[in-house]
Amino acid sequence: MTGTDGMTGTPIARTYGDSALETTGLGVRYRRTWALRDCSLSIPAGRVVALVGPNGAGKSTFLRLAVGLVTPTRGSVRVFGEPIRQSAAALARVSFLAQDKPLYDGFTVTEMLRFGRHLNPGWDDDLARERLADLDIPLNRKVGTLSGGQQAQVALTVAVAKRPDLLVMDEPLANLDPAARHDVMSSLMAAVVETGMTVVLSSHVVPDLKDTCDWLVLLNRGQVQVSGDIDDLLAAHHVLSGPAGLADGVAARMPVISESRSDRQATLLVRTDGRTPSHDPRWSARGVTLEELVVAYLRSPDDAALPRPALALS
Repeated sequence: MTGTDGMTGTPIARTYGDSALETTGLGVRYRRTWALRDCSLSIPAGRVVALVGPNGAGKSTFLRLAVGLVTPTRGSVRVFGEPIRQSAAALARVSFLAQDKPLYDGFTVTEMLRFGRHLNPGWDDDLARERLADLDIPLNRKVGTLSGGQQAQVALTVAVAKRPDLLVMDEPLANLDPAARHDVMSSLMAAVVETGMTVVLSSHVVPDLKDTCDWLVLLNRGQVQVSGDIDDLLAAHHVLSGPAGLADGVAARMPVISESRSDRQATLLVRTDGRTPSHDPRWSARGVTLEELVVAYLRSPDDAALPRPALALS
């Protein structure tokens, strides 16, 4: 599969597995406002994908498009090569966990499992019961009496027991304390290891994603701003610090994503793409963290924040 450098249009070749989720020219308009526009990306199968972006960026709309709950105004969505809204087979391979964790408070956990089995022909009841037993969640308890973390685990169990090839999760860690977030993510990764499914999840808490996700999709202003393997993205960016008077010369040689300058000193986060950041001994260079990378792109000016096409390493 071949991507392009969003800044220069230069092809960047990478080889991965088959595409689990592919969007082409995807757009959704509500009256006169575009919630998403011209979103094109391809996510390889077997990845754990972090979908990040500010409030109002279109993350929830994108996820609902991915599972066929929203009709696009323009463009297309394919899951494992099949149009999601035109293929029952594609829908059967997808499981969606919404942010409000669609559980019935008056149901016992057993009744929730029975409900899941009724709706999903491929339901794995043994998997569901074993997961809940490992988590010490009683089957006879009503959902409404469980803690927030336990409810999140029940919702995740129902989603995983469908045995999906693609699991889509909208803010699964919302309203959970740090310990519960850690437990949910650990449980999710165990399910990924066991089933090999592809996961796409959105979150505002980037540190919760850095040790579990290996692919980044960044939405901003309704468009895909960055999409690629996280290790490749981090390797392709550096933070440079040096004399402010020489900063324009650095910016002329490589794309600057974000910068800060004083009278004497400049700090630039740049995209290097394997090039030596600087031969000038007056400049120091270091790698970037995932959080630094995300924040830099979100705060970058319009011409860098929304390259045509998006920055892609794929």
